[in-house]
Amino acid sequence: MSRIGKQPIEIPGGVDVTIDEDSVVTVKGPRGTLSQRLSPEMRIVREEGVIRIERPSDESMHRSLHGLTRTLLANMVEGVTKGYEKRLAIVGVGYRCAMKGTDLEIQVGYSHPVVVTAPEGIEFEAPTATSIVVRGNDKQRVGEVAANIRKIRKPEPYKGKGIRYENEYVRKKAGKAAKGGA
Repeated sequence: MSRIGKQPIEIPGGVDVTIDEDSVVTVKGPRGTLSQRLSPEMRIVREEGVIRIERPSDESMHRSLHGLTRTLLANMVEGVTKGYEKRLAIVGVGYRCAMKGTDLEIQVGYSHPVVVTAPEGIEFEAPTATSIVVRGNDKQRVGEVAANIRKIRKPEPYKGKGIRYENEYVRKKAGKAAKGGA
């Protein structure tokens, strides 16, 4: 039995979970609504304030889907109650960011500032000139937008300049060794 898949999902007050017959699960909560099509092979059992996921057999595919389905559903419930956020740090002389309305303007050494438009359901915040906060209800979208911002200027290994996650460690390489002798 999957250790993750067999754990029940607690449904907090104010959260409504509806399951359609074609395996589309909609979760409504105080922060909004999330909807996702889950595997039709997994059975979603709803009890008093708790949801459990059951698999039809012990086949390899069903075992894989068991934990995945449970995690996706748990992330949806957490997203509509608490939400998700990713924090990024900008490292480098002259590298900075600023908010322009709802868009994020990033200056990281290019000849022009890079403007990132917030997709639907995602919001940006720039608490300081060298930090970015990406917030939203959908864990996958928050991670994807943060990864795309990081991709604008990845941290380089010699000086460590670039955009990185707040707690990310960038391993630095030794520079070119000086040539000795005549």
